[in-house]
Amino acid sequence: MDNALKKYLSAELARGTISVEIDRSLMPPDAMFGFAERINPKRSFLFASKLLGRHSPVRPSLMRKTYKLLADQISPDLEGPILFIGMAETAVGLGAGVHQQYSEQYDRDDTVYICTTRHALGLPLICEFQEEHSHATGHLVHWPLVPGLVSIVKNARTLVLIDDEASTGKTFGNLFAALPASIRSNLRNTVLVTLTDWSDGAAEQMIAANVNRASILSGRYRWDANGLNIDAPEVPSVETKRGKVISPDKDIDWARLGVSRHRLQLDGEAASSGATLVLGTGENVWQPFLLAEKLETEGADVHYSSVTRSPISVGHAIVKKIAFEDNYGGHVFNYLYNVAPSEYVKILLCSETNEAEISPILMHFLERATVVIPQ
Repeated sequence: MDNALKKYLSAELARGTISVEIDRSLMPPDAMFGFAERINPKRSFLFASKLLGRHSPVRPSLMRKTYKLLADQISPDLEGPILFIGMAETAVGLGAGVHQQYSEQYDRDDTVYICTTRHALGLPLICEFQEEHSHATGHLVHWPLVPGLVSIVKNARTLVLIDDEASTGKTFGNLFAALPASIRSNLRNTVLVTLTDWSDGAAEQMIAANVNRASILSGRYRWDANGLNIDAPEVPSVETKRGKVISPDKDIDWARLGVSRHRLQLDGEAASSGATLVLGTGENVWQPFLLAEKLETEGADVHYSSVTRSPISVGHAIVKKIAFEDNYGGHVFNYLYNVAPSEYVKILLCSETNEAEISPILMHFLERATVVIPQ
């Protein structure tokens, strides 16, 4: 998309106008994202992805296409070992997909993927860092448990960081700076991977030399506050707690503790006729995606989406919303966007926790959901 073909999009939100100028896009921009309004005093706007399976149901095959479009932009000859890190919670699945696509299509066995997490697992940390504009600012990065994966992390020559979008580049910069000096000193290359890159070069400046980018869309954004006397929204909080915090089971981990080769660990059946919706929950999105992809490959009519902790107002790209307590002890509100249960014959709700921990509000809304738990 050259200068003559630049595209401009904008939306009027309650506290101002968000506008973007798009320089390059490998897919139609309108098919990639819409605008939405965060319930967050730190940043009022959101680029609601139509590709992530977070804000709207998406065909698994379309999500796989994005992984390939991004992996194709990463050099097959990067010096290894290679450490891939995906950002919680939005890019956990995106990061895993890019890592899997890259490692398998180039037959690289010297890579490891780790996702950041908001769950403390009680295990050694590589680092922790902050994402200032987020609804949940703290990120934890755990050491793998497998010695061979630990070696890849310690000796990595290339770092690949994956997020759904880059705006200021600060999240990438904060993670890079938080990594131990012993890891950073080994690095020769860094690749920043996003679906949409609005950073206009700022992300590279947050890190170091030898930084490359891979994205499906790039451009820049502008936020113009309207000056109206509208109070900034507060991030919703849960006033009552159902019980103790439930930590994910490290024995059925799929990326928080590192993975080199991805395999499906879930089992579920699609509807024999009609549409099936596969839902992930929170950070537990990669295995549910693999299940959805398997069912679609077998010929089922499948869409994929997930429950998220990101609080967003109804309007613009968000047309439906429900809120409910999370399934890790009821300490954080969760949300489900743009899902109409009546459109699906079968819904598979994938959870890391026991069915008893899932909010009754969510189960009632989904009406006939089958809960799928890893074994």
